[in-house]
Amino acid sequence: MNKFKIAVSALAMIAVTSGAYAEEIVIKFSHVVAENTPKGIMANKFAELVAERLAGKVKVEVFPNSQLFNDDKVLEAILLGDVQLGAPSLSKFGKFTRKLQVYDLPFLFKNMDAVGKFQSGPHGQALLASMKSKGLVGLGYLHNGLKQLSASNPLRVPSDAAGKKFRIMSSDVLAAQFEAVDAVPLKKPFSEVFTLLQTKAIDGQENTWSNIYSKKFFEVNEYITNSNHGVLDYLVVTSEDYWNGLDAEIRDELNKAMAEAIAEGNKVASEKSMSDKQKIADSGRSEILTLTADERAQWVDAMKPVWAQFAGEIGQDVIDAAVASNN
Repeated sequence: MNKFKIAVSALAMIAVTSGAYAEEIVIKFSHVVAENTPKGIMANKFAELVAERLAGKVKVEVFPNSQLFNDDKVLEAILLGDVQLGAPSLSKFGKFTRKLQVYDLPFLFKNMDAVGKFQSGPHGQALLASMKSKGLVGLGYLHNGLKQLSASNPLRVPSDAAGKKFRIMSSDVLAAQFEAVDAVPLKKPFSEVFTLLQTKAIDGQENTWSNIYSKKFFEVNEYITNSNHGVLDYLVVTSEDYWNGLDAEIRDELNKAMAEAIAEGNKVASEKSMSDKQKIADSGRSEILTLTADERAQWVDAMKPVWAQFAGEIGQDVIDAAVASNN
């Protein structure tokens, strides 16, 4: 009987011990968009790569379309451990760091190559760690593209925006950007933009070509100004404690998979930006306005003072590095 008990105990110990090593790590990745978007494709690619390279060790579960949390709640959820990964727009991090406001500054980057150059450089990489004191760490940047202005009236020069109501994300920089041209910025959820435009509760909005197309904003705004005045990117983010608590080998593999997934997402974002702009043009539902050099200069002159307004919060060195990325 004693031998039987000993044998059972030994088997139990083996089972517990082997179970501890065999236990699969589950990483929940929450985001707010559809799976066929650059962000959705990136998240699914990351899950696929992890399944290939860390089978039985790590599993990534992706929750698109705000199934778990929206961008306003996901950061708190990450800190609480309810999810492990999120990818909110850069404008959503204001309460955690003011330095990421650099990405909201108008007419800072001349194209997406400049954005990528800055993000891969020392200042852009340092910003990934700018929220460590709050418990968050960035794993990489994901592109959506450059923003355009759409409205119910043609926007060729800054005075055309005066008195008009524009939806913005929750960003003090974006509010100041529209106030600089005497417009009225309104912080409203992305999910409400189409209805707000359709009912004329707002006059216009700013967004990328892919968002303007996928959300059909071009059907309810008669004019789109090809302004390329700002960037809309996302930050893949996690809890610093969680990430650093992972086994070093596993964390290294996850970082490699994330870098590859982001590269795939950025490729898709670039392709969609061009193709969706063409689809909007082909639809004939709205008119795309191309600014002359003089008209564009008027917008730059009107909005550029916003840089100095927020230099103290962002850091002049960060702004200077962003400007230098245009060369």
